[in-house]
Amino acid sequence: MAADDADLFRPVTPVRAYQRVAEQIEERILSGDLPPGSRLPAERELVNRFGVGRSTVREALRVLQSAGLIRSRPGDPLGAEVLGVSPDNLSQALGRLTRSSVATLGELVQFRMVLDAESNRLAARLHGEDDLARMREQITRMESLSLGGPASLHAFSEADALFHRAIAEASGNSLLGLCARAVHEAVVEVIEKKIAGVADTTAWMERSIAHHREVLTAIAAGNAPLAARLGRTALHEYYAEHVEPGARDLLAASMEDH
Repeated sequence: MAADDADLFRPVTPVRAYQRVAEQIEERILSGDLPPGSRLPAERELVNRFGVGRSTVREALRVLQSAGLIRSRPGDPLGAEVLGVSPDNLSQALGRLTRSSVATLGELVQFRMVLDAESNRLAARLHGEDDLARMREQITRMESLSLGGPASLHAFSEADALFHRAIAEASGNSLLGLCARAVHEAVVEVIEKKIAGVADTTAWMERSIAHHREVLTAIAAGNAPLAARLGRTALHEYYAEHVEPGARDLLAASMEDH
């Protein structure tokens, strides 16, 4: 082998037996062979079927439980309960990612700009009356909370996130709804800090409420381009000054009409 071929290969990492066990069970859950509410065989039966030790089976079950796929109780004679894949599983995973150091604040805000704009656009075309009612409910809640001033910041931020979640779910795309839930939960703290840092929190909240009314009006009227533009503009105005200087060009690029 030539010297310059030395970088073609890398050492391999041995896969532990518990990983193989967990992979097989996960595959059966995802395929539907083990639907939510069903039970895995008892621990002793799993030991026999996989031909591994009890500690290996227990470690595999811990992995699956931490992923939210099963609920396992030590010594349960009925075997672990299958939970399956749910929106909560995916939302929690996305939430951990957006709160980690993998994503900078600038990237997170830019992602929200793209997400909100597309969610607003689709919601304007595909919403139903129930969707509009959910949006109005959160605006009403925000109006009530704005009277409480700084003491209501957390609840106000939650209502803000729920408003955008309702829009994403009105888009008809379940993945947009999941992403909206995870990302909005991740930025609730950012929203609170933003509000807490302004001199007049009540005025800021009133401005935010006015924006949400504009978005709702555009969606209800079916004006998709306006709804999308409002989503990008508001986030740029709220957060551009708080992101890393190098990320501001990214936000400005996201402001361009598509």
